[in-house]
Amino acid sequence: MQLNGKVALITGAASGIGKEIAIVYAKAGASVAIADINLDAAQKTADEIKAAGGKAIGVAMDVTNEEAVNAGTKAVVDAFGQLDILISNAGIQIVNPIINYSFADWKKMQAIHVDGAFLTTKAALRYMYKDKRGGTVIYMGSVHSHEASPLKSAYVAAKHALLGLARVLAKEGAEYNVRSHVICPGFVRTPLVDKQIPEQAKELGISEEEVVRRVMLGGTVDGVFTTVDDVAQTALFLAAFPSAALTGQSFIVSHGWYMQ
Repeated sequence: MQLNGKVALITGAASGIGKEIAIVYAKAGASVAIADINLDAAQKTADEIKAAGGKAIGVAMDVTNEEAVNAGTKAVVDAFGQLDILISNAGIQIVNPIINYSFADWKKMQAIHVDGAFLTTKAALRYMYKDKRGGTVIYMGSVHSHEASPLKSAYVAAKHALLGLARVLAKEGAEYNVRSHVICPGFVRTPLVDKQIPEQAKELGISEEEVVRRVMLGGTVDGVFTTVDDVAQTALFLAAFPSAALTGQSFIVSHGWYMQ
């Protein structure tokens, strides 16, 4: 039980990577808060975890709204008494060439990925800094935190920004025993990725099979998608790591698609 007694707040945790991290953390002994813009979905995931013997609550949270983030974070602390781990995972994807990318879509991408990471971090630090109790903040980056791809200007820019935020937090948080990390997955077969396949096929003028084989898996060493469990196990390792030896670093989980 590597996380026994710990409390984790995970955004975008009603499905996909966030949900798997919540399940893995609960099995490792943590109390988990499933934060999502869809409260019904968040509560459903929390109920599944509780039915399996874990401790969980669902929390409504729009990560682009400061009041909602602060209220949701406070609700977690009120329920569990503390906050030890933040997983900033909420995200979306909108693909388009730069020349056709609407400014509204650009701002939406930055608001969810970058503003959301900043706001949830700021809210969590109020509790992690108190009495220097410390904590761990993990940002869900991407291979695109390091590597560019066509059609993803807003996403690539946002994921690059998380590296900078994590590095600043590593330096500022050290005095308060707060560590930061960025997990950078390759393509994970989630609904978010499934939605991209026909979109990219249309934009690139190739078949959906070619999008999977060439665009998504062409750079891997084995032609295999990264799994939600690959990412969740990395998040478990980082949350349970006992020192600041790894703080401020990014960890690429991509079947070799990008090698740092």
